[in-house]
Order: sequence, then C-alpha cells, then structure tokens
Amino acid sequence: MPAPVSIIGGTGALGFGLALRLGQTGTPIVIGSRDAARAVEAAQRAQDRVPAGSFTGLENAEAAQGAEIAILTVPFRSQSETLTNLKGALHEGQLVLDSTVPLAAAVSGKATRSLGVWQGSAAQQAQEMVPDGVRVVSALHTVSAALLTDLDHQLDEDVLVCGDGREDKTRIIELVERIRGLRAVDCGRLEMARIAEQLTPLLISINIRHKTHAGIKITGLEHQ
Repeated sequence: MPAPVSIIGGTGALGFGLALRLGQTGTPIVIGSRDAARAVEAAQRAQDRVPAGSFTGLENAEAAQGAEIAILTVPFRSQSETLTNLKGALHEGQLVLDSTVPLAAAVSGKATRSLGVWQGSAAQQAQEMVPDGVRVVSALHTVSAALLTDLDHQLDEDVLVCGDGREDKTRIIELVERIRGLRAVDCGRLEMARIAEQLTPLLISINIRHKTHAGIKITGLEHQ
C-alpha cells in the first residue's frame, strides 16, 4: 500500500477534489483542517464518495506530522499563517507540495489578477517558511477543483511541476500521475513557480469568458 499523503486545507475545494482522486488510486489520505471536526466530516464525505478509499480527518498539525508528502491547498491569504502553525509539526525529510496561488482575491481584489510576492512566488515563500530540511515542490495550479471533484469527468491535462531537487520532483510526478488523466511536466527549478502560478488567473479569465473549466496541455513532449 502507498504511504499516506496528507492534504493540508483538505476541506477546501481543491484539497477535497485531490483527496477523492488520490483516494481512488488506493493512496491513504489524511485530510487536514484548522478545525478537526471539519476534517473528520470531510473525511466521511470522501469515504461516502469513494467507499474503497482510506480517509482520515485530523487537525492540520496532526495531519502534517506523519506525512512523507504534505500537500498544501490553502488560499494565499492563509498560507503564511498555516505554515507558521506547522513549524512544530513539519520535520526534516518531509516534502511539501505547494499549490498556493497569490490571487488578488486574497485582499478582496479580482481573481483574474495576481499579487506580487517579494520572494518571487508563493512556493518560494513557502520554502522560506518551512523548517530546515523540508523541501517544497510547486504544482497543481492549473487543475480545476470542480473537475477533480466530479468523479464522472475524465481528466486530460498536464500539471506543471517546479522544484530544486530532481528526486523530489520525481516523487511528486509519480504522485500526480497516479490520478488517471493527469500528466506531470518537469518545468525546472522552484523559481519557475512564479510563472506557473500566473497561469491560474489567466485560466480563471478564460473560464469566465468561455464558461468552461480550462486546463493546460504542453505539446511536443513524449510521456515522461
């Protein structure tokens, strides 16, 4: 059986959709939330949707402690606070998959606009905030939460992965590609996340204009 994966902020739309899809693959999922009761409720909803899956709900710090891989799916306005609260839970050797996008909606602006992050990107901010020995990989900015949650929808899109460690990216690519219909593309070092994160407001604008849930496909690549 694969090692459990924790989803911090897993009661939100993206986190819950990932929990369902990864749960379908036989990956044990720990859903984290600031409120343990909400996490337990979300885990039960996921279990009802995917009866063959394994779902547990815990408070964020408890969810993060035992995970080899923790997926951070909180809004940008909560990223800093969440990582501050996890400093005592995260430890050397863990891998954090950061999906945070610095949308202007975090400060009551438009979701089609982004905020400047002085570190360069939300992922680089996360790397600066996690304890020493914890590595951050950036991914999952362009996958629709609504489509992840719709288990009848057949996914067919690419996931852009940025990180400084080749082995770390390989682990995240393997995790992402457990989900049928997703192909992970290595896009280079973590600093490239500043570009990948900007694709989210672009896709939101496309979705509003065309009333769809657009994704990303990179052409000219053989399957990695």
